[in-house]
Amino acid sequence: MPADSEVLTVENKVNFLSPAKGQTLAAIGRMVKPGRTLTVCAGDVRAYAGGERKLAATMQSTMICAPK
Repeated sequence: MPADSEVLTVENKVNFLSPAKGQTLAAIGRMVKPGRTLTVCAGDVRAYAGGERKLAATMQSTMICAPK
């Protein structure tokens, strides 16, 4: 979104799937569908422990771009 705009959350949903136990947590976000006004984003959090990777949480959010 343009640097000179306000970004507001229209909707946000988070699913906590398992405890985030481990030596390292990694969060990866992505843009699912950019739009002129609304943009849908998603993200996942994974916990790494002892060579294993486990999905701890996933989210989806709808953002609106509002000019300042």
